[in-house]
Amino acid sequence: MDSNSVSPMPELAPIAEFDKSPPSPPNEEVPMDDLPPPPATISQAEGKKIKVQRSRSYESDEHERGACEWCEYALVITLATILLIGVSALTIFWTFFYREGYGWADDIPEKQFNLHPTLMVAGFITFSGFSVLLYRICRCFRRIYVKLLHAIFHALAFPCIVIGFLAVLDFHNKKGINNFYSLHSWVGFVAMGLFGLQYAVGFFSFLLLLICNKGTANFRASLVPIHAAFGILTFVLGVCACLTGLTEKALFTLGNATVGELRYFSLVIHFVGIS
Repeated sequence: MDSNSVSPMPELAPIAEFDKSPPSPPNEEVPMDDLPPPPATISQAEGKKIKVQRSRSYESDEHERGACEWCEYALVITLATILLIGVSALTIFWTFFYREGYGWADDIPEKQFNLHPTLMVAGFITFSGFSVLLYRICRCFRRIYVKLLHAIFHALAFPCIVIGFLAVLDFHNKKGINNFYSLHSWVGFVAMGLFGLQYAVGFFSFLLLLICNKGTANFRASLVPIHAAFGILTFVLGVCACLTGLTEKALFTLGNATVGELRYFSLVIHFVGIS
């Protein structure tokens, strides 16, 4: 062999089957529509800010009011407040000026009866009305504070309704008058029953169940519209009971009144009813 000749390269060993890799596919671009959207990332500071905003107000998604809407809102709230306070003030004035005040004595049962219209108007109208109105006034309060105020006003209305009912029941027994014979008494009895049921359900669901807030959140959320609807129904029934009671008492009283007493007495009754 010639010394200047180059020796051929040794033949490589054959590639094993398991070493053979499949041919790589051509580079194809995947369309962006087929890819899932990237996860939305919220910083810790933004998360805390959103949480605080949701828990701070009663309605976090309430839109900003304009000047006209604020004027209308203030007018309605002011008018409702004046009427809720004014109806109790007019009832007290009517009792002292035309019905000789209050009392709880066997010799003057009429003064004991006077507790009935005053306390029923205060309980069903004034205190219950303010408890409903709180959800429009206290928009910037936290929900738990609004619920506590709502429960406090209902707690003030509860003894008024109970004492007013006992006063007229005892008055009827002393005078020998039948109980629950009129439409006024029937409507008032239904209103009292709904009020007691509403108070018990609201106290249990929206205050006691807050001890287990996460476990009862869905149940309390589903109960809110039912509680609100029956609350408005109870308030309307209370108004109907007061109106029918005023009409009934006016019919019993005006038959024995003189012309001068009839004029001013009827005016006071009409103002109370309209309020």
